[in-house]
Amino acid sequence: MRFLFTCGGTAGHINPAVAIAGRLKELLGDCEILFIGAKGMMEMQLVPREGYEIRGIEITNISRELSLEGLAHNARTLKNVALSTEKAARIIKSFKPDAVIGTGGYVCYPVLTAARRLHIPTLVHESNAVPGLTTKLLSRHVDRIMVGFEESRSHYPDPDKVTVTGTPVRGSFSLFTKETARAQLGIPNDRPLVVSVWGSLGAAHMNAVIGEMIPMMKDDPSFRLVHSAGSRYYQQLRAELAQSAPDCAAFGADVREYIYDMPRVMAAADLVLCRAGASSLAELCYMGKPAVIVPSPNVTNHHQERNARVLERAGGAKVLLEGEFDAASLLALIRSLLSDREQMEAMREAMLSLAVPEATDRICGIILDALH
Repeated sequence: MRFLFTCGGTAGHINPAVAIAGRLKELLGDCEILFIGAKGMMEMQLVPREGYEIRGIEITNISRELSLEGLAHNARTLKNVALSTEKAARIIKSFKPDAVIGTGGYVCYPVLTAARRLHIPTLVHESNAVPGLTTKLLSRHVDRIMVGFEESRSHYPDPDKVTVTGTPVRGSFSLFTKETARAQLGIPNDRPLVVSVWGSLGAAHMNAVIGEMIPMMKDDPSFRLVHSAGSRYYQQLRAELAQSAPDCAAFGADVREYIYDMPRVMAAADLVLCRAGASSLAELCYMGKPAVIVPSPNVTNHHQERNARVLERAGGAKVLLEGEFDAASLLALIRSLLSDREQMEAMREAMLSLAVPEATDRICGIILDALH
Protein backbone atom coordinates (compact mmCIF):
# COMPACT_ATOMS: atom_id res chain seq x y z
CA MET A 1 0.00 0.00 0.00
CA ARG A 2 1.05 3.60 -0.58
CA PHE A 3 0.14 6.58 1.59
CA LEU A 4 0.76 10.24 0.83
CA PHE A 5 0.87 12.74 3.67
CA THR A 6 0.72 16.52 3.47
CA CYS A 7 1.42 18.88 6.32
CA GLY A 8 3.33 22.05 6.97
CA GLY A 9 4.24 25.29 8.59
CA THR A 10 4.80 24.16 12.17
CA ALA A 11 5.90 21.08 14.07
CA GLY A 12 2.34 20.91 15.40
CA HIS A 13 1.18 19.96 11.90
CA ILE A 14 4.20 17.84 11.03
CA ASN A 15 4.52 15.62 14.12
CA PRO A 16 1.00 14.09 13.92
CA ALA A 17 1.63 13.11 10.30
CA VAL A 18 4.96 11.53 11.25
CA ALA A 19 3.25 9.65 14.10
CA ILE A 20 0.56 8.25 11.79
CA ALA A 21 3.06 7.34 9.07
CA GLY A 22 5.24 5.51 11.57
CA ARG A 23 2.34 3.52 12.94
CA LEU A 24 1.12 2.56 9.46
CA LYS A 25 4.57 1.18 8.69
CA GLU A 26 4.50 -0.82 11.93
CA LEU A 27 1.05 -2.21 11.13
CA LEU A 28 1.55 -2.94 7.45
CA GLY A 29 5.27 -3.57 7.21
CA ASP A 30 6.05 -2.88 3.58
CA CYS A 31 3.85 0.14 2.87
CA GLU A 32 5.35 3.13 1.01
CA ILE A 33 5.15 6.65 2.43
CA LEU A 34 5.63 9.99 0.66
CA PHE A 35 5.16 13.52 1.99
CA ILE A 36 4.35 16.76 0.19
CA GLY A 37 5.29 20.02 1.94
CA ALA A 38 5.66 23.71 1.21
CA LYS A 39 9.02 24.79 -0.18
CA GLY A 40 11.09 26.73 2.32
CA MET A 41 9.08 25.57 5.34
CA MET A 42 10.33 23.47 8.23
CA GLU A 43 8.70 20.23 7.06
CA MET A 44 11.34 20.13 4.32
CA GLN A 45 13.96 19.59 7.07
CA LEU A 46 12.01 17.76 9.78
CA VAL A 47 10.37 15.07 7.62
CA PRO A 48 13.65 13.77 6.12
CA ARG A 49 15.08 13.61 9.67
CA GLU A 50 12.36 11.05 10.37
CA GLY A 51 13.43 8.97 7.38
CA TYR A 52 10.70 9.92 4.88
CA GLU A 53 10.95 11.38 1.39
CA ILE A 54 9.26 14.74 0.88
CA ARG A 55 8.50 16.72 -2.29
CA GLY A 56 8.04 20.48 -2.18
CA ILE A 57 5.42 22.66 -3.83
CA GLU A 58 5.09 26.45 -3.88
CA ILE A 59 2.35 27.71 -1.54
CA THR A 60 1.75 30.89 0.46
CA ASN A 61 -0.71 31.85 3.15
CA ILE A 62 -3.82 34.04 3.13
CA SER A 63 -3.36 37.64 4.27
CA ARG A 64 -6.13 39.12 6.40
CA GLU A 65 -4.92 42.69 5.83
CA LEU A 66 -7.41 44.97 4.08
CA SER A 67 -4.75 46.80 2.10
CA LEU A 68 -3.26 46.87 -1.40
CA GLU A 69 -0.35 44.78 -0.12
CA GLY A 70 -2.75 42.25 1.37
CA LEU A 71 -4.77 42.04 -1.84
CA ALA A 72 -1.60 41.62 -3.91
CA HIS A 73 -0.38 38.89 -1.57
CA ASN A 74 -3.67 37.01 -1.86
CA ALA A 75 -3.59 37.31 -5.64
CA ARG A 76 -0.19 35.60 -5.60
CA THR A 77 -1.57 32.96 -3.24
CA LEU A 78 -4.45 32.17 -5.59
CA LYS A 79 -1.98 31.79 -8.46
CA ASN A 80 0.20 29.55 -6.27
CA VAL A 81 -2.80 27.41 -5.34
CA ALA A 82 -3.63 26.80 -8.99
CA LEU A 83 -0.03 25.97 -9.92
CA SER A 84 0.62 23.86 -6.82
CA THR A 85 -2.59 21.90 -7.32
CA GLU A 86 -1.36 20.95 -10.79
CA LYS A 87 2.08 19.98 -9.44
CA ALA A 88 0.50 17.98 -6.60
CA ALA A 89 -1.64 16.14 -9.16
CA ARG A 90 1.49 15.17 -11.11
CA ILE A 91 3.16 13.86 -7.94
CA ILE A 92 0.03 11.92 -7.00
CA LYS A 93 -0.31 10.38 -10.46
CA SER A 94 3.31 9.27 -10.31
CA PHE A 95 3.21 7.91 -6.75
CA LYS A 96 -0.29 6.35 -7.04
CA PRO A 97 -1.24 6.51 -3.32
CA ASP A 98 -4.11 4.49 -1.91
CA ALA A 99 -5.03 7.41 0.34
CA VAL A 100 -3.96 11.02 0.93
CA ILE A 101 -3.90 12.35 4.50
CA GLY A 102 -3.55 15.98 5.58
CA THR A 103 -2.73 17.13 9.11
CA GLY A 104 -2.80 20.89 8.79
CA GLY A 105 -1.11 23.81 7.05
CA TYR A 106 -1.88 25.70 3.84
CA VAL A 107 -0.13 23.03 1.77
CA CYS A 108 -2.97 20.62 2.54
CA TYR A 109 -5.44 22.52 0.36
CA PRO A 110 -3.86 22.02 -3.09
CA VAL A 111 -2.73 18.46 -2.30
CA LEU A 112 -6.08 17.19 -1.01
CA THR A 113 -7.93 19.08 -3.73
CA ALA A 114 -5.81 17.35 -6.37
CA ALA A 115 -6.33 13.96 -4.73
CA ARG A 116 -10.08 14.49 -4.59
CA ARG A 117 -10.20 15.33 -8.29
CA LEU A 118 -8.30 12.11 -8.99
CA HIS A 119 -10.89 10.13 -6.98
CA ILE A 120 -8.38 9.02 -4.33
CA PRO A 121 -9.65 8.67 -0.73
CA THR A 122 -8.88 11.85 1.22
CA LEU A 123 -8.72 12.37 4.98
CA VAL A 124 -7.83 15.34 7.16
CA HIS A 125 -6.96 15.51 10.85
CA GLU A 126 -7.38 18.74 12.84
CA SER A 127 -5.60 18.80 16.20
CA ASN A 128 -6.82 22.18 17.45
CA ALA A 129 -10.04 22.79 19.33
CA VAL A 130 -10.93 25.43 16.72
CA PRO A 131 -10.30 24.28 13.13
CA GLY A 132 -7.97 26.29 10.94
CA LEU A 133 -8.98 27.97 7.68
CA THR A 134 -7.56 25.18 5.53
CA THR A 135 -9.48 22.47 7.37
CA LYS A 136 -12.70 24.48 7.14
CA LEU A 137 -12.27 24.93 3.39
CA LEU A 138 -11.57 21.24 2.90
CA SER A 139 -14.28 19.92 5.22
CA ARG A 140 -16.99 19.80 2.53
CA HIS A 141 -14.78 17.93 0.08
CA VAL A 142 -12.66 15.34 1.90
CA ASP A 143 -14.00 11.86 2.63
CA ARG A 144 -13.20 11.77 6.35
CA ILE A 145 -12.57 14.44 9.01
CA MET A 146 -10.84 13.55 12.28
CA VAL A 147 -10.43 15.91 15.24
CA GLY A 148 -8.55 15.98 18.50
CA PHE A 149 -11.28 17.49 20.72
CA GLU A 150 -14.96 16.63 21.14
CA GLU A 151 -15.89 20.32 21.16
CA SER A 152 -14.38 20.68 17.67
CA ARG A 153 -17.28 18.82 16.02
CA SER A 154 -19.61 21.79 16.39
CA HIS A 155 -17.41 23.90 14.10
CA TYR A 156 -18.17 21.76 11.05
CA PRO A 157 -21.26 22.00 8.83
CA ASP A 158 -21.82 18.22 9.01
CA PRO A 159 -20.83 17.00 12.51
CA ASP A 160 -21.82 13.42 11.60
CA LYS A 161 -18.92 13.40 9.14
CA VAL A 162 -16.49 14.18 11.97
CA THR A 163 -14.83 11.54 14.16
CA VAL A 164 -13.14 12.42 17.46
CA THR A 165 -9.86 10.51 17.57
CA GLY A 166 -7.57 12.54 19.82
CA THR A 167 -4.23 13.80 18.53
CA PRO A 168 -1.54 11.26 17.56
CA VAL A 169 1.77 11.21 19.41
CA ARG A 170 4.97 9.89 17.85
CA GLY A 171 5.93 6.41 18.97
CA SER A 172 9.34 7.68 20.11
CA PHE A 173 7.63 9.29 23.11
CA SER A 174 7.17 5.81 24.56
CA LEU A 175 10.86 4.86 24.32
CA PHE A 176 12.14 6.57 27.46
CA THR A 177 11.45 6.39 31.16
CA LYS A 178 12.21 9.44 33.25
CA GLU A 179 15.17 7.65 34.81
CA THR A 180 16.77 6.50 31.54
CA ALA A 181 16.23 9.89 29.90
CA ARG A 182 17.80 11.78 32.80
CA ALA A 183 20.75 9.38 32.85
CA GLN A 184 21.35 9.90 29.12
CA LEU A 185 21.13 13.68 29.53
CA GLY A 186 23.39 13.68 32.59
CA ILE A 187 20.79 15.17 34.93
CA PRO A 188 20.88 14.06 38.59
CA ASN A 189 17.64 12.50 39.84
CA ASP A 190 17.50 14.93 42.77
CA ARG A 191 17.52 18.04 40.58
CA PRO A 192 14.23 19.02 38.86
CA LEU A 193 14.31 19.69 35.12
CA VAL A 194 12.24 22.44 33.52
CA VAL A 195 11.83 22.38 29.74
CA SER A 196 10.99 25.64 27.97
CA VAL A 197 9.84 25.45 24.34
CA TRP A 198 7.87 28.07 22.39
CA GLY A 199 7.07 26.73 18.98
CA SER A 200 9.24 25.57 16.14
CA LEU A 201 10.56 29.00 15.21
CA GLY A 202 10.55 30.49 18.71
CA ALA A 203 8.69 33.42 20.25
CA ALA A 204 10.15 36.90 20.70
CA HIS A 205 8.30 37.74 23.91
CA MET A 206 9.04 34.46 25.66
CA ASN A 207 12.69 34.54 24.63
CA ALA A 208 12.90 38.00 26.21
CA VAL A 209 11.30 36.69 29.43
CA ILE A 210 13.51 33.61 29.62
CA GLY A 211 16.55 35.74 28.75
CA GLU A 212 15.81 37.88 31.81
CA MET A 213 15.02 34.86 33.99
CA ILE A 214 18.23 32.90 33.44
CA PRO A 215 20.51 35.44 35.20
CA MET A 216 18.06 35.41 38.15
CA MET A 217 18.63 31.67 38.56
CA LYS A 218 22.28 32.14 39.64
CA ASP A 219 21.40 32.92 43.26
CA ASP A 220 19.40 29.70 43.65
CA PRO A 221 20.10 27.14 40.90
CA SER A 222 17.59 24.71 42.39
CA PHE A 223 16.53 23.32 39.00
CA ARG A 224 17.96 22.71 35.55
CA LEU A 225 16.48 24.52 32.55
CA VAL A 226 16.54 23.42 28.90
CA HIS A 227 15.30 26.30 26.74
CA SER A 228 14.58 26.10 23.00
CA ALA A 229 15.00 29.59 21.54
CA GLY A 230 13.93 28.74 17.98
CA SER A 231 15.79 29.47 14.76
CA ARG A 232 14.52 33.07 14.51
CA TYR A 233 15.79 34.16 17.92
CA TYR A 234 18.63 31.85 18.93
CA GLN A 235 21.55 34.04 17.85
CA GLN A 236 19.98 37.16 19.35
CA LEU A 237 19.34 35.44 22.68
CA ARG A 238 22.85 33.99 22.82
CA ALA A 239 24.30 37.46 22.21
CA GLU A 240 22.20 38.93 25.03
CA LEU A 241 23.10 36.13 27.44
CA ALA A 242 26.80 36.60 26.61
CA GLN A 243 26.49 39.86 28.55
CA SER A 244 24.13 38.85 31.39
CA ALA A 245 24.93 35.14 31.84
CA PRO A 246 28.10 34.28 29.90
CA ASP A 247 28.25 30.76 31.32
CA CYS A 248 24.66 29.51 31.10
CA ALA A 249 25.61 26.13 32.54
CA ALA A 250 26.73 27.82 35.76
CA PHE A 251 23.22 29.27 36.00
CA GLY A 252 21.70 25.82 35.46
CA ALA A 253 20.56 26.59 31.90
CA ASP A 254 21.05 24.87 28.55
CA VAL A 255 19.96 27.15 25.69
CA ARG A 256 19.41 25.41 22.34
CA GLU A 257 18.26 26.53 18.92
CA TYR A 258 15.84 23.61 18.72
CA ILE A 259 15.21 20.49 20.79
CA TYR A 260 15.62 17.72 18.23
CA ASP A 261 15.51 14.98 20.89
CA MET A 262 12.20 16.16 22.35
CA PRO A 263 10.95 12.68 23.38
CA ARG A 264 14.05 12.17 25.54
CA VAL A 265 14.04 15.70 26.98
CA MET A 266 10.30 15.61 27.65
CA ALA A 267 10.61 12.25 29.41
CA ALA A 268 13.28 13.71 31.70
CA ALA A 269 11.26 16.85 32.52
CA ASP A 270 9.44 17.61 35.75
CA LEU A 271 7.73 20.76 34.42
CA VAL A 272 7.21 22.09 30.89
CA LEU A 273 6.80 25.73 29.84
CA CYS A 274 5.25 26.00 26.39
CA ARG A 275 2.74 27.33 23.89
CA ALA A 276 -0.59 25.59 23.40
CA GLY A 277 -0.31 23.94 20.01
CA ALA A 278 -2.52 20.87 20.06
CA SER A 279 0.29 18.49 19.14
CA SER A 280 2.46 19.73 22.03
CA LEU A 281 -0.44 19.44 24.46
CA ALA A 282 -1.16 15.87 23.32
CA GLU A 283 2.48 15.00 24.02
CA LEU A 284 2.27 16.59 27.48
CA CYS A 285 -0.84 14.58 28.33
CA TYR A 286 0.65 11.35 26.97
CA MET A 287 3.75 11.84 29.12
CA GLY A 288 1.84 13.14 32.16
CA LYS A 289 3.86 16.37 32.41
CA PRO A 290 2.63 19.34 34.50
CA ALA A 291 2.86 22.54 32.48
CA VAL A 292 2.83 26.31 32.55
CA ILE A 293 1.20 27.27 29.27
CA VAL A 294 1.40 30.69 27.60
CA PRO A 295 -0.87 30.54 24.52
CA SER A 296 0.34 32.35 21.44
CA PRO A 297 -1.58 35.62 20.95
CA ASN A 298 -0.72 35.55 17.24
CA VAL A 299 -3.21 32.91 16.09
CA THR A 300 -6.70 33.30 14.71
CA ASN A 301 -9.75 32.75 16.92
CA HIS A 302 -7.53 32.41 20.02
CA HIS A 303 -7.44 28.67 19.34
CA GLN A 304 -4.30 28.15 21.44
CA GLU A 305 -5.92 29.67 24.51
CA ARG A 306 -8.97 27.47 23.99
CA ASN A 307 -6.68 24.43 23.73
CA ALA A 308 -4.89 25.43 26.94
CA ARG A 309 -8.06 26.05 28.94
CA VAL A 310 -9.06 22.41 28.42
CA LEU A 311 -5.95 21.34 30.35
CA GLU A 312 -6.35 24.10 32.93
CA ARG A 313 -9.93 23.07 33.72
CA ALA A 314 -8.75 19.50 34.28
CA GLY A 315 -6.09 20.72 36.71
CA GLY A 316 -3.03 19.72 34.69
CA ALA A 317 -1.70 23.15 33.75
CA LYS A 318 -1.38 26.77 34.77
CA VAL A 319 -2.32 29.17 31.97
CA LEU A 320 -0.68 32.60 31.75
CA LEU A 321 -1.38 35.20 29.08
CA GLU A 322 1.38 37.37 27.66
CA GLY A 323 1.51 40.68 29.50
CA GLU A 324 0.24 39.17 32.75
CA PHE A 325 3.66 38.20 34.10
CA ASP A 326 7.36 39.00 33.97
CA ALA A 327 10.57 37.02 34.45
CA ALA A 328 10.55 37.35 38.24
CA SER A 329 6.94 36.20 38.66
CA LEU A 330 7.45 33.31 36.23
CA LEU A 331 10.52 32.18 38.17
CA ALA A 332 8.55 32.42 41.42
CA LEU A 333 5.76 30.28 39.96
CA ILE A 334 8.25 27.64 38.74
CA ARG A 335 9.89 27.43 42.15
CA SER A 336 6.51 27.30 43.90
CA LEU A 337 5.30 24.42 41.74
CA LEU A 338 8.51 22.42 41.99
CA SER A 339 8.48 22.72 45.78
CA ASP A 340 4.90 21.41 46.09
CA ARG A 341 5.12 17.67 45.44
CA GLU A 342 1.43 17.03 46.10
CA GLN A 343 0.34 19.64 43.58
CA MET A 344 2.81 18.40 40.98
CA GLU A 345 1.55 14.84 41.39
CA ALA A 346 -2.07 16.03 41.08
CA MET A 347 -1.19 17.92 37.89
CA ARG A 348 0.59 14.85 36.52
CA GLU A 349 -2.47 12.67 37.14
CA ALA A 350 -4.75 15.28 35.56
CA MET A 351 -2.61 15.34 32.44
CA LEU A 352 -2.63 11.56 32.15
CA SER A 353 -6.43 11.55 32.49
CA LEU A 354 -6.68 13.67 29.32
CA ALA A 355 -4.36 11.49 27.25
CA VAL A 356 -5.71 9.48 24.32
CA PRO A 357 -2.93 6.90 23.91
CA GLU A 358 -4.93 5.01 21.29
CA ALA A 359 -5.35 8.11 19.05
CA THR A 360 -2.80 6.99 16.46
CA ASP A 361 -4.35 3.54 16.16
CA ARG A 362 -7.84 5.04 15.83
CA ILE A 363 -6.66 7.23 12.97
CA CYS A 364 -4.87 4.37 11.23
CA GLY A 365 -8.05 2.32 11.50
CA ILE A 366 -10.09 5.09 9.86
CA ILE A 367 -7.51 5.45 7.07
CA LEU A 368 -7.56 1.73 6.32
CA ASP A 369 -11.37 1.65 6.50
CA ALA A 370 -11.52 4.47 3.92
CA LEU A 371 -9.82 2.22 1.38
CA HIS A 372 -12.77 -0.17 1.22
